[in-house]
Amino acid sequence: MYKCILVAVDLDEESSWHKALPAAVALAQAFGTRLWVATVIRDVDAILKGAVIAQIYEQLVSEAGDRLKILVKSQVPVVLQPQTVVGHGSIYGEILRIAEDVGADLVVMASHRPEMKDYLIGANTARIVRHARISVLVVRE
Repeated sequence: MYKCILVAVDLDEESSWHKALPAAVALAQAFGTRLWVATVIRDVDAILKGAVIAQIYEQLVSEAGDRLKILVKSQVPVVLQPQTVVGHGSIYGEILRIAEDVGADLVVMASHRPEMKDYLIGANTARIVRHARISVLVVRE
């Protein structure tokens, strides 16, 4: 049914991958599909580090890539040959771009219980669900 699954995680929030990553792994195993695991570095994170964005991105992407590989190695069976990717910029925009770039036909991501700020600015998961041209599986905590 699916040929390529992308699971989006926030490396600083275990709740973003605690249930979503195992769900994506189970689907990838069941359908014999490729599995990509992605994370996104927000522009604001680079700015808060107090450095010029162009210079800090390379370091942040490298560090995030290393952390992502460690997470995937500890959570995903090697037989799936998972791939990792780190984007930067708008979270929902980057997840949608990465999904298109890797040819994903399913995005798996976690969602949390909505808070007031989510109603005011909108959650990334909700934006991805609204704008994705492919299926999105939202895994609740």
